[in-house]
Amino acid sequence: MNQEKIGRFIAECRKEKNMTQRELAEKLGVSDRTVGNWENGRNMPDLSLFKLLCAELEITLNDLMSGEKVKEKEYQYKLEENIINTIDYTNKKIENRNNFIGLILIIFGVLISITAVAIFPSESSWGSIYSIFGVMVSLIGISKFTKKLTYIKRLICNFGYFIMFVLLLILIDYIGVVNMHQAPRFALVKISGENVMYYDTPFYDVVRHNVDKDNETFKVIKNQKYDKDNIDAFCK
Repeated sequence: MNQEKIGRFIAECRKEKNMTQRELAEKLGVSDRTVGNWENGRNMPDLSLFKLLCAELEITLNDLMSGEKVKEKEYQYKLEENIINTIDYTNKKIENRNNFIGLILIIFGVLISITAVAIFPSESSWGSIYSIFGVMVSLIGISKFTKKLTYIKRLICNFGYFIMFVLLLILIDYIGVVNMHQAPRFALVKISGENVMYYDTPFYDVVRHNVDKDNETFKVIKNQKYDKDNIDAFCK
């Protein structure tokens, strides 16, 4: 589908009818700038306007899609060609719209996760809840981009993105524990002892000594098994 050729044809037919861009726009219920964009080949009229546009310019749909007056002997060939081109154009337009929505969702989801980490205290469960919510929102966006892939490839891409995003959040959380001395956000288990807290995360454990005191410390250790009975002994 040649947008520039179709645009020039619309302009020629409009001028033959002694209409200005504004007059044609008013008849179609669009702005004169929109008509100008059609005629300059920047974009195409919406499919819903094709029939009305053809009626105003007194041309056939086949003429419009061909960008010229179709000769009678070529009519059937051009008609079939234009049907295929219209389907391709519609599919591409839908794909572009899905990609745009997907990009917005990805950005929005990432911003939710970043904001959750930045605003909520590390010990607040809301931080981890909103972070995971952001991951899910951005995952929906990724699924928009992978619609054309096969089911298996789409599943691999989506699952891979989810895992990488979660691992990135855990890495950021780990950096916060080590460098900023804050409690881990994504602890699966929290055990409180006398003057100590134990946090069990998926990849490491954190022992917090002298909770809420001036000499408070955080110690990162390998995944181990602790409970309330032995955690105090571990810290002595």
